[in-house]
Amino acid sequence: MDEPGAWVRHLITGGAGFIGSHLTEALIAAGDSVVILDDFSTGRRENVAHLAGSPAVILAEGSVLDPGLVDDLIADVDTCIHLASVVGVKLVVSRPLDSLQRNVRGCDIVISAAARHDRRLVFASTSEVYGKQNQDALGEDSDLVLGSTFKSRWGYAIAKSYGEALVHAHCRQGGARGTVVRLFNTIGPRQAGEYGMVVPRLVQQALTGRDLTVYGDGSQTRCFIHVLDTVRAITLVLEQELAIGRAVNIGNDVEISILELAARIIDRTDSDSRIVLVPYEHAYGQGFEELGRRTPDVTVLRQLTGWTPQHTLDDAIDDVVAYEQGRLGVVARAPDDGADPAGL
Repeated sequence: MDEPGAWVRHLITGGAGFIGSHLTEALIAAGDSVVILDDFSTGRRENVAHLAGSPAVILAEGSVLDPGLVDDLIADVDTCIHLASVVGVKLVVSRPLDSLQRNVRGCDIVISAAARHDRRLVFASTSEVYGKQNQDALGEDSDLVLGSTFKSRWGYAIAKSYGEALVHAHCRQGGARGTVVRLFNTIGPRQAGEYGMVVPRLVQQALTGRDLTVYGDGSQTRCFIHVLDTVRAITLVLEQELAIGRAVNIGNDVEISILELAARIIDRTDSDSRIVLVPYEHAYGQGFEELGRRTPDVTVLRQLTGWTPQHTLDDAIDDVVAYEQGRLGVVARAPDDGADPAGL
């Protein structure tokens, strides 16, 4: 890829991932340039293949665990958006050592380099840090209530909490210019289902005529946000000086149960698939802990940037369906927009 000439240069760690690739597109569409750092451990080359040849994009294949590479890249850009992470419930539970060590070491290397070079930093954290909190709307100052350190579910949250604390410490003690964004269940095209992400997994099952597997009793609720709304929020936060030194929730506050989500996906694909309930221990092994609900309070984001979501859950599902149709080579029947979601 050629050397870019745009006036603002961004480093996106994990830029070949699901969110990173969409963020790259948004930034270059705005006239900026992007350096993508990715080791393709979970990111996909096809996510950024269409950007090859763009004078606004440089692809640096490598790891955030390489301190020299990270330092060189950050020294040559204006901002850093740290997205690189071992992510996904299935991946976190099956590879707890990777989740802890890679996330903690990567956070330390990237955040410290950004502070050392005085670069604007956005650190992508997660709603997982709220742990077992079940209050109506989780604000940035809500307590973080994690489970036992011997439950592998919490390793990811622990690592991300460390990253958040590190950003805060650099801002408070060293005058760094960092912001933490806590992402709530971002979905959309290019998201991989194999790491435990529920929407692409259920869509793939619906499109191929398999049973849709819902873990537990399906009553657990989540709030899903289209990746394009997440990306727009990140870019707005990046530009907002008042966000420095703060944590900012990014999410949609419309709540839906996973059982209702599965029914909605069957409706949007007009699939004949059934919904089957699977015990958590069959999916993740003994000792897995699930959360009842997790709803964001996005007041801070709206006050700082004026952001509001522009896409509905159906928009996001339809975009995932279209992407998976192309990837799987299948054709779904058109949904009936006037019909209520199907039951079991």
